[in-house]
Amino acid sequence: MRLNDPLVTSFSFCDKTYPIDLAFDNVLDVFDVLSDSALFKEQKIHLVIELLVGETELDIFQKLEMWEFIRSEFILLGENNQPETDELGNVLPAKPKKKSLDIVHDAKYIYASFRQIGINLFAEQGKLSWQEFQALLESLPDDTIVQRIIQIRNWEPQKGMDAKEKKKMRELQRKYALPNMLREEEDDE
Repeated sequence: MRLNDPLVTSFSFCDKTYPIDLAFDNVLDVFDVLSDSALFKEQKIHLVIELLVGETELDIFQKLEMWEFIRSEFILLGENNQPETDELGNVLPAKPKKKSLDIVHDAKYIYASFRQIGINLFAEQGKLSWQEFQALLESLPDDTIVQRIIQIRNWEPQKGMDAKEKKKMRELQRKYALPNMLREEEDDE
């Protein structure tokens, strides 16, 4: 994110300029389409491009290519998909990342956290860009509900910790667990 660059409202693709709607609520609609198991991949691509760009004359392969471009350039802000390497350039084994926030499952906590800092996300629909939304979400103060839930999900017991405190934190972890985390816990038992 560069503060001296304007927010993206259009982009060039195949020598043509296209408008793009990167309002955070529109990007969330894109995620909804992508996660809809009732749709075929081709349907998802058509709908995603229609949501972001509008009607186009592109064929399905061009739309897929456009989606990959939009996804990497405008949606996955700051995410590094490059594998980590050692000094010799050898790829290091990737550490599995524990998911601590789900934009859909945690929507009410995200909303409440934004309200805590004075932003009503419903009033910002169509106005607040995805880039702005992500920057604000990633920098929410520690005293917001969503940050507290992330801390609970990532909590690990420390040596010498009181058994009562461990039990309390385990209960909170179960209460605030993401659906896939609950299944993983059940599989471990």
